[in-house]
Amino acid sequence: MVASAVAAALSDECCTVLRAVQAITFDVQGTCVDFYRPLLRLGDSINQAKSLSINWAVMSSGWRALYRDVLDAVICGHRPWLPVVEIYRETLDVLLEDRGLASHFSAAERDQLNGIWSRLEPWPDTVKGLRRLRQSYVTSTLSNAGMATMVSIVKRAGLPFDAVLTAELVQAYKPAAAVYQLAVDSLGYRPGQILMVACHKYDLKAARAFGMRTAFIARPLEFGPGVDTDLTPESWIDVPVSSLTELADVLEIVTAPGDGVASP
Repeated sequence: MVASAVAAALSDECCTVLRAVQAITFDVQGTCVDFYRPLLRLGDSINQAKSLSINWAVMSSGWRALYRDVLDAVICGHRPWLPVVEIYRETLDVLLEDRGLASHFSAAERDQLNGIWSRLEPWPDTVKGLRRLRQSYVTSTLSNAGMATMVSIVKRAGLPFDAVLTAELVQAYKPAAAVYQLAVDSLGYRPGQILMVACHKYDLKAARAFGMRTAFIARPLEFGPGVDTDLTPESWIDVPVSSLTELADVLEIVTAPGDGVASP
């Protein structure tokens, strides 16, 4: 759907609340950057170096599923809080053991493999979209990744954010309200003046419940080609778009011509 059609489909009430937006916070992993392709390329180099035939597409899915399970256990209070980089590393060990691959990787090699989470690559629309959005809004990450990981991703990928915020700063993980409160406290705007952007609906549901506005970015290749991904726009989402450049287009249409915006 082109931006003009998206904008035309928005209700008058939705347009009104979007004009009040002053800051935009972004989920990063999956929404702004791609994990799948960098891991597959690294995996191919590992296969060649070690004369292995590991299916890294399957490994990618398995690793992310294990990570999500541990993250959910922390969120539910079934496990104490621990930095997400430790969750990545713990679940990598489990993954290699489960796949019968533990003997092929030393501790140092596992650490190097674990570092892929800090070397993710932007989607083709990400940098251009962020640059445009940053011209009119305060922009910030709001990620479950650790601070060191997020800083590395932002620097390596050249992501033009005004601020870097992660759940690690409040020792919680989305969808905990404390993470969204971090954005309010750090950026100085009320929840209704902040637009949360993500390709994950659980994140947007929690942000909406907290009082933030929401934008859903469809990322059909987040888990690789041929994987069934939930891309359906929901009626409760303020803005459903297919890219960050389209989001910039929609917001420009909604706020033009000469519409004022609220102050913090």
